[in-house]
This record gives sequence, structure tokens and C-alpha cells, in this order.
Amino acid sequence: MFDKKTILITGGTGSFGRKFLRMTLERYTPARIIVYSRDEMKQYELEKELSSHPKYSLLRFFLGDVRDRDRLHTALRGVDYVVHAAALKIVPLAEYNPFESVKTNVLGAMNVIDCAIDAGVQRVVALSTDKACNPINLYGATKLCSDKMFVAGNSYGGAAGPRFAVVRYGNVMGSRGSVIPLFLQLAKTGTLPITDERMTRFMITLEQGVELVWHAFENMEGGEIYVKKIPSMKVTDIARVIAPDAKHEVIGIRPGEKLHEQMISGEDSYHSYEYPGYYKILPALHRWSEDPGRIADGKRCADGFCYSSDTNAEWMAPEELRAWLQRNPIT
Repeated sequence: MFDKKTILITGGTGSFGRKFLRMTLERYTPARIIVYSRDEMKQYELEKELSSHPKYSLLRFFLGDVRDRDRLHTALRGVDYVVHAAALKIVPLAEYNPFESVKTNVLGAMNVIDCAIDAGVQRVVALSTDKACNPINLYGATKLCSDKMFVAGNSYGGAAGPRFAVVRYGNVMGSRGSVIPLFLQLAKTGTLPITDERMTRFMITLEQGVELVWHAFENMEGGEIYVKKIPSMKVTDIARVIAPDAKHEVIGIRPGEKLHEQMISGEDSYHSYEYPGYYKILPALHRWSEDPGRIADGKRCADGFCYSSDTNAEWMAPEELRAWLQRNPIT
């Protein structure tokens, strides 16, 4: 799929971008992979880290921000596929810095769409989050807005324009700013902060996230939101795996935080279809949710179906998380 194609990753030095880069280089031989991000030190460190990679010559590094339309326009020249992973994603920081979150997550998404159309890109997959489903915090609201724009981007581009799709998943195990690195950091203090003992979260590995993006590129007709089937886990169980002897201090839910996460709401259910390993939310725009090409062999979800972390049919056992941590040590 990616062989002899040029791929650009916005936010390419983040947790997902780095994993996508390595896995794609292992599986494919693209013409180029462009890492587009704004942090010069992270780019410098990533370039140095990959300098001995046998496919290093395929890499390009572009300093730039998705807020900067002109720089993005230059970076997208000759690009075939775009993975849009750039975002401001830490929930409390978004609550206290709303203007900055809108500039990156909303206006940045708009720039990616506009520039992809202008540059003649073939396909774009944008990363979303469970927090975009029935959002109660600003981060989720900005990502819902972004999702809506990427779905509508298929109309803006016209029949010959780029195809846009979205992938949505939950808490990425071990990613920067997530609960596992936080608990590991605080484990030595003997006390772990628990927002609420009832709290649950979806759990997904970076590898699963990359594979879902690959699948979206291959499967998309345009306008789909792909939702990976993944297990849930109670936050208290995560804490017990990481620090079995630590005390739990209940500190209350932070600004904008949910008790449980959703990835498909009851309102989404009327346009949602189930497949082995994932769900697909089809857009109501232009009756696309009735398009046989987008539905393919999907099974329509029941009216009112809700994919939520507390009512999930699949749960991650503590020993599974313990085994994952042994295979993926976090420093």
C-alpha cells in the first residue's frame, strides 16, 4: 500500500508518530516518510536515533506547526498519504488554555484539510480520541470538531479530491501524559492519586493504533470513523499492577474528566456497523451511511448501542497488563 508512496506524519515526533514511523519502515518501502513537527530537539533526537536504520535515507524532517498554513502547504508538495497525529491532548491543560487548544486541534485540522486538497494528496487519516464522543471537556470538543471537519472534507475535495477518514481509540498504554507513566513515576512515593475508584478506561497499545491506521488507509471510501475493539480496565486495577503496596489517595475527578469513556454513543449507533476487530461510524452527510461501498460486509449496530468503557464486553486482566509492562519497560 505504501510502497513507493510519500507519507507525511504531523506530530511525527510524538509517541504515535515514532511508533508509526518504525512499524511502517519495517513493513513497507515508501519513497519518503516526512516527519512534520514543531519541536526541534525531538526532531534532532529522533533523527540521531534513526541514523543507523537501514532505511534512514527515506526519511525527511520538516520543522513546522499545523497552525502555519504556508509551511504546511510547502511540506505537502508531492505527498500521497497524510497521517494527522498533531494535537494538544492533555485534558486539564486544555481547560486552562482553551485558545491554544482551538488553534492546534481545530484550526490546525482545517489547515491540514485545505492544504491536502490544494496539494492533491490521495488519502488522509486523522487520529481522534474517545473524548470526542459526547465530549464534556474542551479537548474532546476540539477533537469532535476536527472529526466533523475531516468527514466533511470529502465534500470539499470533490470527486477527484483526497479521501479523508478518522480513527478513534482510547487510552494508549505507555504514551506520554497517560496514566501508566504517571503511576510509574509516583510509585516510589508509596501513594498513587486515584480520581475515582469507579473510573474505567479503554486500553490500546501503540502497535494496535498503528495497525488501525493502516487498515483505515486500505479500507476507506471517505468519511468513516474507525473504532478499534479494545479491552477496558479499572484505574484502581492499573494502580495495583504498577505499585501493589502503594496507598490510593482519592483526589476527585479533574476539570473536564469523565468517569467512563465512550467511543460510540447511542446517537452514533444509527450509523454504526460492526466488523471483526472494529466498528465503523458512517457519516449521515449525503446519505453516505447507506452507501454499500462504505458498509461492505458490516453488521448494523442495534439502535441505541453504546460502546463505553464501563459496559464493555472485553476486560484486560491485571496479569495481562503486568505481562505487557514486562515486554515494554517504560523509563
